[in-house]
Amino acid sequence: MIALLFGVMYFMMIRPQQKRRREAEAMQSALSAGDEVVTIGGLYGTVTGVDDDTVLLEVAPGVQARYARPAIARVVSRVERPAEPVTEDADAVKE
Repeated sequence: MIALLFGVMYFMMIRPQQKRRREAEAMQSALSAGDEVVTIGGLYGTVTGVDDDTVLLEVAPGVQARYARPAIARVVSRVERPAEPVTEDADAVKE
């Protein structure tokens, strides 16, 4: 009976929590410049720089603040990135 109780607790509490943690880590590792995010404290900002452990947010025009990556709660909007880098042909520029 006790083993059944632990099994139910695992599938109802521990496993979903681990899944949410993995999703949050994936979201935080995918941050890049231009993404609009919300911090745990409810502060909206635009990502201007990303380091290993910190994220630089522009919270108002000309005002930047540094936050730890785990402080980012969610991404509001992502910047559209081209699938492959656009390169210009040097001959086409000369014309």
